[in-house]
Amino acid sequence: MRNTSRIGIPALAAAACLAGAALVTGAPASAAPAAAAVAAAPQGNAPSCVVVWQRIGNVTKTGYARNDCSRTLRLKIVWAHGADGSCHTVRPGGTISSKVPRGPRTFDGASLC
Repeated sequence: MRNTSRIGIPALAAAACLAGAALVTGAPASAAPAAAAVAAAPQGNAPSCVVVWQRIGNVTKTGYARNDCSRTLRLKIVWAHGADGSCHTVRPGGTISSKVPRGPRTFDGASLC
């Protein structure tokens, strides 16, 4: 019986670590865009009031940028290893997106254009 408890505690600890890792990686949890996707560190030259994130599917990945600034901005989604998304005029509270195939493409945030 003592062996069972020794094995049970490490197994519980490992399960807790895996559950914590799922939370840190941004596993979908709700309908809120930032909470339901993998958060990205703000990159590109967009101001810090622009929130960026991505959702990764089986075949594609989609990058998003939401304008939380108090003024209208021209934004584009930035991807590494290929073409960026097109430029869009985004009013305060508006969101843009760009979808690409999975693979070597890396989501690099949003930039002004």
